[in-house]
Amino acid sequence: MTHVVTENCINCKHTDCVEVCPVDCFHEGPNFLVIDPESCIDCTLCVAECPVGAIFAEDDVPAGQENFLGINAELSPLWPVITHKKPALPDADEWDGKPDKLPLLQRE
Repeated sequence: MTHVVTENCINCKHTDCVEVCPVDCFHEGPNFLVIDPESCIDCTLCVAECPVGAIFAEDDVPAGQENFLGINAELSPLWPVITHKKPALPDADEWDGKPDKLPLLQRE
């Protein structure tokens, strides 16, 4: 099983989760993080570290967010690994909890 970063991470990109990952499976894009499903060992450490509640076990992804399983798998090989905490995006607090952010996902 893997864990999945979902929509609430878009335009927030808190990186608290990356420091606790024992296998460095997080990858960083311009305004979103993803988890490499091939590397994730399902340790669950990242879930509690996400201040916006954007990380779920693949079997617990909220309804309507299932497409993020594919997005994480698609983008993880394209984006660099991130292992150290960085500041969240400047207006992260304003974006926390806003719905329908998928069109804002920057892939490059």
